[in-house]
Amino acid sequence: MKTSIVLVGRPNVGKSTLFNRLTRTRDALVADLPGLTRDRHYGHGKLGSKPYLVIDTGGFEPLAKDGIMYHMARQTEQAIDEADVVILVVDGRSGLTALDKEIANRLRKVDRPVLVAVNKSEGMSVGVVVSDFHELGLGEPLAISAAHGEGVRALIDLALEPCAEAVESEPESDVVKVAIVGRPNVGKSTLINALLGEDRVIAFDQPGTTRDAIEVDFERGGKKYTLIDTAGLRRRGRVFETIEKFSVIKTLQAVEDAQVVILVLDARQDIAEQDAHIAAFIRESGRALVVAVNKWDGLDSYVREQIKGALEGQLGFIDFARFHYVSALRGQGLEPLFRSVDAAYRAAIADLPTPQLTRTLSEAVARQAPPRSGLFRPKLRYAHQGGRNPPLIVIHGNALDKVPESYRRYLEHTFREVFKLQGTPLRIQFNVSSNPFADRKPPEQNRRHKPVVKAPVRKDARGGGPAKAAGKPVPGGKTKPAVKPRQPSGRR
Repeated sequence: MKTSIVLVGRPNVGKSTLFNRLTRTRDALVADLPGLTRDRHYGHGKLGSKPYLVIDTGGFEPLAKDGIMYHMARQTEQAIDEADVVILVVDGRSGLTALDKEIANRLRKVDRPVLVAVNKSEGMSVGVVVSDFHELGLGEPLAISAAHGEGVRALIDLALEPCAEAVESEPESDVVKVAIVGRPNVGKSTLINALLGEDRVIAFDQPGTTRDAIEVDFERGGKKYTLIDTAGLRRRGRVFETIEKFSVIKTLQAVEDAQVVILVLDARQDIAEQDAHIAAFIRESGRALVVAVNKWDGLDSYVREQIKGALEGQLGFIDFARFHYVSALRGQGLEPLFRSVDAAYRAAIADLPTPQLTRTLSEAVARQAPPRSGLFRPKLRYAHQGGRNPPLIVIHGNALDKVPESYRRYLEHTFREVFKLQGTPLRIQFNVSSNPFADRKPPEQNRRHKPVVKAPVRKDARGGGPAKAAGKPVPGGKTKPAVKPRQPSGRR
């Protein structure tokens, strides 16, 4: 099992920068803004042959009693409880603070190794920068620079020293990545906590609570999943902060990296244009999709019918997705929701046999032939699978560039119904067959035979037609004399 290392400290001391350095990634958002990280963030690293797990946490304020800082402190407490080694990150340029002392008092009660990393110490005397932090009573402080990598190797060597040699396991290839996306404050984090059965991510009644894309591994029904909690997506015109812009980019990247996306909608709010934009992006990305209409509890039947009608009218272009009406806070409707996630994943990676595809294509054409385009009618010959996630069906034939979009949709619905591809977009590609002799030049005339040239015709001197030959060859090489013209008589 990998050694788990948790990074704790007060806000804005460089924990996320150190996390990115240890994992050699840019997974954690980094900015000169206190309280940027709020949830636990997991990452994998390796030092030589020793793999380890790094846990980034938000700013730790042990004495917080309410608000977002209280929820962040609870997340840090849980991370400390599940870690093998704790690294307290402090700011060498700011010096020792009262909050650093409070955190150290909390860590002295932990029955696991605690290291003190004095960050931002580049260009400073090591003895001077670490002198104040001996007062914490947690052992010899180490001067590091997370931004420049100074002293980080020695810190990890010391962190992994008391732990047993970990055996690196092969990465799981059958883990399904499921991204949870939607507008701010629709209940994405609450849904993840309900699926996990614990308060794994911060669920707070404040839009924009989640800022980073947080990955959570869990197992359900013997299958392994990775849930990705994402920041809420607002309209582009309402995204003002630089941090929020980076959060949006992280969310869009999470959609593209996932196999299945759960789009969370708020049943107590009108279906907004932004919901349609998010759904359109998921479809264009080719990701399997399941829609969860949250906060469904407590609504009367009339309101529910109105909501279903609005969904059908505004989100009709994602009719391939299954809609589920759930209550994440009460845990209602979650089992059918995840059954649809499994079905959508199976449809996205389905193998479509070529003989069955071609037979389905022929039957569809027999029921409804494509419309004529001028004097010709497009001819669809055969089909085969060209890709997965999303499924791609390639159709070959003649004049397929004249097939209208309505007929493409007809074929898409036919294939989806026959192969049970509910939950995933389906793409159809037309490949037009070309004439192999179109660019070939006609063969040149055989030059061994000379062209036949007709002899010029001599006309009679009187202009009365062709002159008679002087003689004709006869057998034996002699020439037959020409017939003399008849002499005119002297009679008049």
